[in-house]
Parts: sequence; structure tokens; C-alpha cells
Amino acid sequence: MLAIGETMRRTLFDEEHDLFRQSFRTLLEQHAVPHREAWLESGVVDRELWLEAGKGGFLGMSVPAEFGGGGGEEDFRFNTVILEELAQARTTGVGIPLHNDVVQPYLTDLANEEQKQRWLPGFCSGEIITAIAMTEPGTGSDLQGIKTTAVRKGDDWLLNGAKTFITNGINADLVIVVAQTEPGSGAKGLALFVVERGMPGFERGRKLDKIGLRAQDTAELFFEDVLVPRENVLGEVGQGFAYLMRNLPQERLSIAVGAAAAIDFALQTTLEYVQNRQAFGKPVGKFQNTRFELAELTAEQAAVRALVDRSIEFHLRNELSIQDAAIAKLYATERQLHVVDRCLQLHGGYGYMLEYPIAQAYVDSRVQTIYGGTSEIMKEIIGRSLGL
Repeated sequence: MLAIGETMRRTLFDEEHDLFRQSFRTLLEQHAVPHREAWLESGVVDRELWLEAGKGGFLGMSVPAEFGGGGGEEDFRFNTVILEELAQARTTGVGIPLHNDVVQPYLTDLANEEQKQRWLPGFCSGEIITAIAMTEPGTGSDLQGIKTTAVRKGDDWLLNGAKTFITNGINADLVIVVAQTEPGSGAKGLALFVVERGMPGFERGRKLDKIGLRAQDTAELFFEDVLVPRENVLGEVGQGFAYLMRNLPQERLSIAVGAAAAIDFALQTTLEYVQNRQAFGKPVGKFQNTRFELAELTAEQAAVRALVDRSIEFHLRNELSIQDAAIAKLYATERQLHVVDRCLQLHGGYGYMLEYPIAQAYVDSRVQTIYGGTSEIMKEIIGRSLGL
């Protein structure tokens, strides 16, 4: 990973994480990197990668062995390794982090025994790809303004509404849908419903055409009189907002980890470029401006890495607060935008060409300050924690 190991030694990982990293890196080299351009073109990652990831033990690492998982303790360092290696391999469109980091806690913490038996084996094998549907066309970050409704029909529920910007939306076989059971009651009426592929009335809309993360299948989802059996209610009705608030810190930490990894990659590829690119008879890296720019960016890299690794340590002890996660996401993603932009500038005109990795890193980075809660929402959370 870039010169961060030379400027600030990391102490986060143990030998088992290093071995896990090597194995996941091999998986990407064999089953992802050769298809990278094709996935960018098609806008969706082949399901075969998910099956290979399942075989390798990279899905549901902490899911109990009885349900087909790795059976390990909750250890977000393994999730961190996956995020970092995806960035290094330039396979940022792969939706495994959403599957592991965001969806899994809902299934392992809220699902009853029957639901776990039904869903978790496929979750861990890669046969069931998952998504979570919160965002709606008119709500954005306002979860209390969700308009998708679920009304009782006997013992079951009738689901109606629309969701947008849903990661894994095309591939997903199982979608956790956030819906309002008591219109007008805001957070008090939210509940989580598991919608499965093939349920009548569940339709996928457009595969959205994004400027970055083009290999990631982001989609619109529509629900028209979808009959959701009571067996597919996740947790308790009316507790949906509390469940979301409990799991959002890990989602935001995951985004911060991805931002730190993207900074590492951007600096690495830029250092290589300025050492090889000649201008006025010498490498671009020999100019004082280049050295000073990279010196500043390396300092920013070290600051982000220190914050993110420290946040991971807090999370491992179950001490990462909503405010801490917001700070990590805000700072890491905003610094990512800045560092990647400056690295592109150091590439000159070639940085604007998509054949150069820095250009792809640039367009991929832009969403980081938007999804998982915008930077403005992060500032609001932090500001309120200050008593303001």
C-alpha cells in the first residue's frame, strides 16, 4: 500500500488479516481484474465473482458456521482488507462491501432462526446477492420522510412505493426495504421488509447511468402491491428507524475506509507517474512544485489513515459513536476529493484521459461525499453533538 508504511507504520492488522489479504488479492487477480473493462462497459459485475467470493470465504465472514458463514467473531478488520484490496485492484464497482458491511448486520442481528436458515447460507455462498433500499426519489437523506408504504393485509403486508440509487439493485436477490406502516408518523412507523426476487409486483427500473463507479449496478426499484408475508418482516414493526440508526455508523465507517484506500491508491499511482513522466529534460517529480504538492498530500494521507484506523479500533470495541462515524466519513471523503483532484492535476492532460487510472479514481471519488449521508448531514450530526 503506498508509502504509508514508510511514513506511519500501521499496527491494525495481525498475521491472519495479512493471510486473508493475500487470498482476497489472488481472488481479484484471477476473477475480477481480467473482467474490469467489460464490467465498466456493461455496468454490472458478473454473478460468477460472487460465487467465487463465497467459495473463498469472503462473504459473511462472521456469520455462524451453522448458517454457512466463516464462523469468526465480528472483526471489521477483515472487511477493511476487502475495501483496501478492491481499491488497489481498481475494482471499486464490486458490491461486496455493501453485502458484508451494510446488509449483513441486519440479517445476523434481526433475523429470527427460521429467516437465518432461509437466507444466510445463500448470503455466504454468493447465491443470494443483497441490497438495502432506503433512498427514495423525493427524500434523499431524510429517512423520516420515507413515502413507501406497507399496510396490513390479514397477517401479511402490502408494499407500495419506489426506491432509487440502490447499490446491487440489478443483481439483488434479497432487498431489505424500509417502509412506512403509519403514514404521517415519521420515524415511529418505519419497519423493515425483506423482498425477494420474483415476488409479484416487485420490478427493477433503470440501471442508472452514473459518472463513476460504472461497474456497480445501481438501480431504481418499484413495488406495486407486493404481498410481503409476515415471515419476511425483519425485526419489530415500528423499530425500523432505530435499526437504521444502529447500523449507520458501520456503513459510514466502511465509506471512510474506502476513502482512505482510494487516497493510498491515488498517491501511489501519481508517485509512479511523476517519476517516469519527463518534462523539460527531467522527471516531473524532480520539480519543487511536484515535491511540495506530494509532500502535502502525503501529510493528508497520514492524517486520514490515523483517523480511520483509530475509528476502526473504536468500532472493534463497540465504542464507535454516531458522531465519531460522521467525523470519520466527513473528513476522509472530503480529503479524498481533494487528494485525488490534486493527483489528477499532477498528471497534466493525461490525467483527464480515462485510460489512466487516476481519471477513473477521480470520477469514482465524487459520490463519496454524497451517499451514506451527505457531508452536510455529517456536519449536522457533528454540530448537534456539540450542543449547537
